[in-house]
Amino acid sequence: MTTAAKLPKSFAWGYATAAYQIEGAANKDGREPSIWDTFAKIQGKIADGSSGDVATDSYNRWQEDVQLLKSYGVKAYRFSLSWSRIIPKGGREDPVNEQGIKHYRTLIEELLKEGIIPFVTLYHWDLPQALDDRYGGWLDKAEIVQDFANYAKLCFESFGDLVQNWITFNEPWVISILGYGNGIFAPGHVSNTEPWIVAHNIILAHAHAVKLYRDEFKEKQGGQIGITLDSTWLIPYDDTDASKEATLRAMEFRLGRFADPIYKGYYPSRVKDVLGDRLPEFTPEEVEIVKGSSDFFGLNTYTTHLVQDGGDDELNGLVKTTHARIDGTQLGTQSDLGWLQTYGPGFRWLLNYLWKAYEKPIYVTENGFPVKGENDLFVEEAVNDIDRQEYFREYAEALLQAVTEDGADVRGYFGWSLLDNFEWAEGYKIRFGVTHVDYTTQKRTPKKSAEFLTQWFKEHIEE
Repeated sequence: MTTAAKLPKSFAWGYATAAYQIEGAANKDGREPSIWDTFAKIQGKIADGSSGDVATDSYNRWQEDVQLLKSYGVKAYRFSLSWSRIIPKGGREDPVNEQGIKHYRTLIEELLKEGIIPFVTLYHWDLPQALDDRYGGWLDKAEIVQDFANYAKLCFESFGDLVQNWITFNEPWVISILGYGNGIFAPGHVSNTEPWIVAHNIILAHAHAVKLYRDEFKEKQGGQIGITLDSTWLIPYDDTDASKEATLRAMEFRLGRFADPIYKGYYPSRVKDVLGDRLPEFTPEEVEIVKGSSDFFGLNTYTTHLVQDGGDDELNGLVKTTHARIDGTQLGTQSDLGWLQTYGPGFRWLLNYLWKAYEKPIYVTENGFPVKGENDLFVEEAVNDIDRQEYFREYAEALLQAVTEDGADVRGYFGWSLLDNFEWAEGYKIRFGVTHVDYTTQKRTPKKSAEFLTQWFKEHIEE
């Protein structure tokens, strides 16, 4: 009789959230606006006209949320810090908000008390508005790199004795492309030059924060630090050379544009070929700092796309993507978002690709599914989230196969998300949570998917 394959005892599983999506308390205890506070107030930018002013009120209800995590039996919790709650105006000369620091320190202490490992993200898209006003935020390399490093240092000093797992940035692709390319996310710029500048500056800010941690904190605090990149898995639409080449190019625009500099020290060739001199260059001194500047590979992934050559959108590498195969069948179950379908095999392939290409331990820092039409259901119906359960089943099994059969070094998995929350430009119309939130009363109700993942990891992690 063979023993069922299991993940190692040290495997960290849990859920992820982001400050602006859950905290609320936008003006409380010294916090000042971020670019998302400003952007959400612009008419027409958020689908339902909402904002993160209240969100799931987790700034005030954090104890309830920690108890929710405990009830789910998680080993870890990934959350982000609000820069403008810690340094309200953001800059290295600006005053520090001790109330903000106290809040996060108390939260971290409570997590540890309950046996939950904190994974802390420094930046999940919410740049202090004051820095955007002062010098254009991510567009000004000289200023933003220093200000981010200063903010990171304060966090290492304030929480590093308790936190062993740091993530500098969440999804620089989204920050640069959606925020500065097509303008659908904060700060809402539309440009074919700014995304490449912003991405370049984020990579440098990340690398300087990592160097600072390694030089001044790592030996004493003993933690690890890295970055979270997002990627879909991409498959050629058909067997033509054009589709195969388009898939490689799309992968370099989506993932390689960040992963290659950080893990290998240079931008991918196909990106250079398309962008030419619009793509900034790293100086030899910058390459020294950037190359190898992540202890692990943080991965946010949700779906798989089929890729064809064509289109005039440089932001994604001049390709067209779809979920429909050449015979018209779909890859998987459709979610509440057009770009997201269930397809477990793609997750397995992506994990293998990353492990072979970059040879770093992988943490899946986000993965989840918004059930189609869930927002229109009564809570009694919404909690029976069959499509989300099936999604997690497929992706969990794919993860297990990647680790136990293929040998990929995957060390953690965080479902997105602990709670239904403010889903950026979609507002509150889209629900990703394993916990239903009634936004009127803030009542939290566990969904069946939470029960499923609790049981699955209980059965598939060595004791």
